[in-house]
Amino acid sequence: MRIPPVKAIVAFESVARNKSVNKAAEELGLTASAVSHQLANLEEAVGQALFFRQGRGLVLTPVGEQYLRDVTGALAELNRATERASSPTAVDILRVHTSPSFGLMWLLPRLASFQADNGDIQLNLSCSYEDVSFTAGFYDVDVRHGHAHWRNLEVKTLRHERILPMASPDYLRKHPVRDPADLIDRRLIYSETPLVRWQQWFARFGVPAAQKLFDFSFDRSYMSLETAALGIGVALESSLLASVMLSKGTLVPVFEAQYAVEVASHHVAYPAQNADLPRVARFLTWLDREVNRPLEGPAA
Repeated sequence: MRIPPVKAIVAFESVARNKSVNKAAEELGLTASAVSHQLANLEEAVGQALFFRQGRGLVLTPVGEQYLRDVTGALAELNRATERASSPTAVDILRVHTSPSFGLMWLLPRLASFQADNGDIQLNLSCSYEDVSFTAGFYDVDVRHGHAHWRNLEVKTLRHERILPMASPDYLRKHPVRDPADLIDRRLIYSETPLVRWQQWFARFGVPAAQKLFDFSFDRSYMSLETAALGIGVALESSLLASVMLSKGTLVPVFEAQYAVEVASHHVAYPAQNADLPRVARFLTWLDREVNRPLEGPAA
């Protein structure tokens, strides 16, 4: 059987990921008609439909889902083979993508630890709120925030993450808090990103808070945490993201552990074949160790 053109497979992967011919066309720098033509050629070569329409979008058929799993790995391998051929003596580069708050607040403070154990690996870090595509083979792993709903990828959830109220010691000295109801009269920092937000937290612990107004609202966790550390109010945020601040004492939990809500909101995603790359295996081992190791002191 003749192998379909790579450009048709690339178009297929982009449409499958974006669930839209128009979005794929924009991503690939092509016209929508050109992308549709590539899909038609690919379906003709395969001999079966790869998509069916659902409303205004496209959904993979069962054949399309399997084909996507197969070609994603093949395209990534082609890219890595080209990279090795063009730079046979290049340093081993680990390309990691993360959400901005995780990259800034959790990973950056621990780069010295990674380098100490993996001095032969160059870590290339990129941060954004987009889930990256692995098709091109550029990224090795992606640390994502949210509910783990990604198909065709290996997913490892980072453990021991909790959502809890945090404030600076100075703020709590000036504005003592004895129980959850006291927070109704305190200055609260609203963060749009955690899986558990203030309204849900109050409801969980039986505090009527329907009319509570928030003094600050941010769409980035690192902004909420930095504002709390400045002594301006109380943030409801992730213990994982705040781990450095908690270890340094610039933030402290407002309550004991019974008022913390355990969540699974940060996940490491990667194609199954990437697990065979030594640099990825070493990063995953290091990551698991660091997540389970408390930071110690201001130098952490």
